[in-house]
Amino acid sequence: MRSLEGLQLTSEDSTQNDMSVSGRSVATRILVLEEHPLLRDGMTDFLNAQLDMMVCSEADNIRDARNEIAKSKPQLLVTALRLGTGDSLEFVKALKAEKPGLLILVYSAFEEAIFAERALRAGADGYVMKTAPKEEFLAAIRDVINGNIYVSRDVAMRAFKKSLESRPEQRAAPSAIGIEKLSDREIHIFNLLGSGLGNTQIARSLSLSVKTIESHRENIKRKLDISCSRDLIVSSSFISRLSVAFRFACLLSSFQSILFWKLASRQ
Repeated sequence: MRSLEGLQLTSEDSTQNDMSVSGRSVATRILVLEEHPLLRDGMTDFLNAQLDMMVCSEADNIRDARNEIAKSKPQLLVTALRLGTGDSLEFVKALKAEKPGLLILVYSAFEEAIFAERALRAGADGYVMKTAPKEEFLAAIRDVINGNIYVSRDVAMRAFKKSLESRPEQRAAPSAIGIEKLSDREIHIFNLLGSGLGNTQIARSLSLSVKTIESHRENIKRKLDISCSRDLIVSSSFISRLSVAFRFACLLSSFQSILFWKLASRQ
């Protein structure tokens, strides 16, 4: 992927440019991981327009991201959430274990009520929706840089209410329902089933045995109260189609945002 080093201005420029140099010299180094070139380029231009941020590198897949992290030494990874082969949650877990000092902000089109908590449990320092306004995106980055955890107000309020319900006097409250019952591994496999993969293909992509995948399938059926494999496939396919449709809608929305980012970066 292209490297974005060398964006600093020279010290011989005007006083205004000297201020820009000073800003760039302390700018947070950011690696952007996004598989769609249009979104990645728009985000990069937008972030580089901020005096306190500098995109030092880009990647469109996890393997390249690992290489760029080793080469460019970013302070913050901004990554899209992806499920399926090359699962972002597993990548975040592994990366935090290897490089605990690396800050990670996850942005996604997936429902934050389900995935924000999972991303944070995996080790992310923040979670923001792709449909968020640009001001919220910047606020999320700056909160994470300043050592805080970033989630939307709605997610924070749900977490607060959940903590209240976990008190002894509230233990009779009903447990989570539906897909929220699934573990990260189970929701990963559920998503792969919905994309049309069979047990053998899933086992190969996750480096697991077929027997392990079958065991996960049975657990998923039990947690979702599904009686047969056919209904499991139908349910997972339906959720997968909803996810694709939602991501496509977000892609169209993001295209409009990119045009705005481009204009903002030139002002």
